[in-house]
Amino acid sequence: MRGLGLGMVGFWWEAGVASRENLALKTPRRLEALFLTLSGETLTVAVAYNNSGSCQTEEIVSSEMNVWGKFVFPGRREIHVVDTDYEQYAILRVSLQWQNHEFYVFKYFTRSLGGECEPGFLKFRELTTDMGLYLVGRHGRCAMLLKEHLT
Repeated sequence: MRGLGLGMVGFWWEAGVASRENLALKTPRRLEALFLTLSGETLTVAVAYNNSGSCQTEEIVSSEMNVWGKFVFPGRREIHVVDTDYEQYAILRVSLQWQNHEFYVFKYFTRSLGGECEPGFLKFRELTTDMGLYLVGRHGRCAMLLKEHLT
């Protein structure tokens, strides 16, 4: 297996979110894209959010990374890579803590917004059939700003 961090570097569009938690699906602060960079053992994630029409960016540096696809970030956030082909799609499980309640969401990322017939999207739907679903699937303005700034 290729080095997980190295295979995941670059730009990723968020194309789907699934969760049993309604809060995760209805938040006004929507992630649109990620840009991952790796320097030694440090993974840095630049994110673009659309917060009720206003673009926001944030840079988060992992405090821990392992070859099994687990990344730990400040604020009790963890990202587990559930499945990826490194080139077209990635399915992530993001664990969060909010108001002393731990919950998780599954996120589907793609290098290009091709559609719902892609093999990665079909795997995402299989994993999340019993969860609420929010599909993004559009070229968001905030994501485009991040992509232009970092690529």
